[in-house]
Amino acid sequence: MSASAITDLSRLCVHTATTKPWSLSIAAREYARAGIKGITVWRDALAALGPKESGNVCRAEGLEIVSLCRGGFFPHVDQAGKTAALDDNRRAIDEAAALGAPLIVLVCGAHPSLSLETSRKQIVEGIAEVLPYAHERGIKLGIEPLHPMYAGDRSAVNTLRQANDMCDALKSPYVGVALDVYHLWWDPELREQTLRCGKSGYLFAFHVCDWRTPTRDLLLDRAIMGDGCINIPEIRGWVEEAGFKGFNEVEIFSTEYWSGDQSPYLQKIVDAYRKHV
Repeated sequence: MSASAITDLSRLCVHTATTKPWSLSIAAREYARAGIKGITVWRDALAALGPKESGNVCRAEGLEIVSLCRGGFFPHVDQAGKTAALDDNRRAIDEAAALGAPLIVLVCGAHPSLSLETSRKQIVEGIAEVLPYAHERGIKLGIEPLHPMYAGDRSAVNTLRQANDMCDALKSPYVGVALDVYHLWWDPELREQTLRCGKSGYLFAFHVCDWRTPTRDLLLDRAIMGDGCINIPEIRGWVEEAGFKGFNEVEIFSTEYWSGDQSPYLQKIVDAYRKHV
């Protein structure tokens, strides 16, 4: 299935981390001025105003709050680590509820002293422990598989198949997947697992940016769509074939772009979204 070109911005969401130098208030104002309709808020952006007022600011600009980033980091080597992770995820759920975000994206974590199998087991157990708390507050949890280069210490969930399997095990309408092209574009099973994800009702979020070649930094060198090697329209086609009708969320971590004027950078994002998503 091929995806047609995007001609409007009605499904464009930008993460506050994408324009990290801006405060939440400035980001919300500038996103709205650019015609962007959605915003995903990172937890560090809540510090100045708090979650409730941050939500009010976003809605006053006409922005839909798509999600809160991030929870997760469940793997642990002792009870203190487990307790700290669970407590932090409950705080994130409270923040999402106060903000008015329906979803928390989970960067699930990994621990270098644990096997990947043990980390994955602890991730499922951790989500299961906080799930009733999330359910009571109406907050969904989106497992985000991360590229295998992060398997050592950031996430033991590295393929969409693994995330789908976790959702199968947890069996809750409040647990699903956040699919990020940066992390999954390489996966030969991506179309198959995306369709499985959609058929099962797990596909909660879709994130876009591009993979710069050569990559200069494994974390902070994401590219604007069209400036890398990912076939984003093809993957968007699969996501839509799977029944997804939500926002296309731009999530770019880039010390290069953060160091410059954010206004022309935001306009580049809008232009690239129309042409390359």
